[in-house]
Amino acid sequence: MPIRAENIKYVYSEGTPFRTLALDGINVQINQGEFVGIIGHTGSGKSTLIQLFNGLEPATEGTVEVDGTLVGEDKKRLKTIRQKVGLVFQYPEYQLFEETVAKDVGFGPLNLGLSEEEISFRVKEALELVGFNYNKIKDASPFELSGGQKRRVAIAGVLAMKPDYLILDEPTAGLDPAGRNEIFRQIKKLHELSDVSVILVSHSMEDIAKLVDRVIVLCKGKVHMEGTPKEIYSEADELERIGLGIPQTASIVRELRKRGFNIKQDVLTIEEAKEEILKEVRRRNV
Repeated sequence: MPIRAENIKYVYSEGTPFRTLALDGINVQINQGEFVGIIGHTGSGKSTLIQLFNGLEPATEGTVEVDGTLVGEDKKRLKTIRQKVGLVFQYPEYQLFEETVAKDVGFGPLNLGLSEEEISFRVKEALELVGFNYNKIKDASPFELSGGQKRRVAIAGVLAMKPDYLILDEPTAGLDPAGRNEIFRQIKKLHELSDVSVILVSHSMEDIAKLVDRVIVLCKGKVHMEGTPKEIYSEADELERIGLGIPQTASIVRELRKRGFNIKQDVLTIEEAKEEILKEVRRRNV
């Protein structure tokens, strides 16, 4: 079953001079097992949309369903939906507060009233899903970890709730390159090894190109484009028109094509570019 948003409108500060239409006629669907990227410039509606998915914000108009359950005012339903849809905000490590990593990751399951045995199982499973050795990390203080490690502990805390959908809002913001690479490596591994659907909100065109199966492009509160990474990034002129870029590799390939290189237009990764350039060099040397 999917997350389905139909005819969504969301208005900030309704009835005031500051009224802003943040989302306008949104229709999107996130299917079970998908890895979906959401991109758009600042103010395009990305963060508002993902908060509708787990009921943190109610739609002004339209409906949101999670696995057939309507997201609304019913508190019992909202509790169930928020267990199904885990949301990791930017800088989630600021929410770490327990004295050990294990206690922090187990805080959510503890509040579900689960048995001690089930909590321990979930904590161990979640920490291993984000790449930690459980026995080495469980008794460590979360405040003594590196930035990337803290971020992974925070993600594990959401995974311990066993969500069907994991939403990550700029999960590598503020991290150094090593921390970024490790976070994304673990997210990709998590998606491959589990049934969790992943929704990634990011400003990084490179990360989106490498990781996701489908891209939703928001612009001025509307779905402007939707498709595979290759389909979306082949529309470089249109992306630039609405204030977005394309991955650096795709940009280099685009420039080479302008200079007469016979290279496929939909190249996104360094490996693909290398292969195409070598083919072209061989053709020219024949």
